[in-house]
Amino acid sequence: MKESKWILCPICNNKTRLKMRNDTIMKNFPLYCPKCKRESLIEVKNMQVKVIKKLNL
Repeated sequence: MKESKWILCPICNNKTRLKMRNDTIMKNFPLYCPKCKRESLIEVKNMQVKVIKKLNL
């Protein structure tokens, strides 16, 4: 079974609506947080989230 965990917002640290598994790879992904209503550009590889840019809506 694959390990999975929630992707957290890099701005407010709350859960987003997305989960990642240990084989998930995202590049230049626009992550939207429903709580703080902001968007961030992220990369995901090996369950590590790297923030590229924090965007404001």
